[in-house]
Amino acid sequence: MPLAVLLLGITGSGKTTLAQALADHGYTRLSVDEEVHRLHGRYGVDYPEHTYFERQRPVVEAIRHRFAKELEAGNDIVLDYGLWLREERDAWQQAARDAGGHPVVVYLPASREELLKRLAERNMRDDANALTVTPEALDDFFARFDPPADDGHIIVYTGDLAVLMAALSTKRYRRA
Repeated sequence: MPLAVLLLGITGSGKTTLAQALADHGYTRLSVDEEVHRLHGRYGVDYPEHTYFERQRPVVEAIRHRFAKELEAGNDIVLDYGLWLREERDAWQQAARDAGGHPVVVYLPASREELLKRLAERNMRDDANALTVTPEALDDFFARFDPPADDGHIIVYTGDLAVLMAALSTKRYRRA
């Protein structure tokens, strides 16, 4: 049964870096932000910020379709998408199960201070993963974020890839 690793974290928490590392270990990486960038350019530069969600919606649906096809084909997936809302996480977990995959949620916690530091560096870039985020926008993100329940079904990523790979291996064989 293929794994569907669903990354959970606020902008700047390290989801893309982790997704790229998992891709290096054979996971098929699906990135909503990169696809929006490929189709529409830079957020707030090539199109108005207030139009982001209308541009993102069809991209999420296309990625959801590819997500299912990859799992049906037996490929392990890593979804590089924030999954801020509990209902969104639940829907993606169900989509993984419906496609014959085993969903695993990996949470990347980060403090506001750490995120501000990372975002200040990232805001200087202009690539697909360099969404410019102000401190006020970050506060808004935190206000809209549903933290995960501490129910034992979520892996908390501490920055140690080897530990995560071992946990994923355990999930693959236990199907918790």
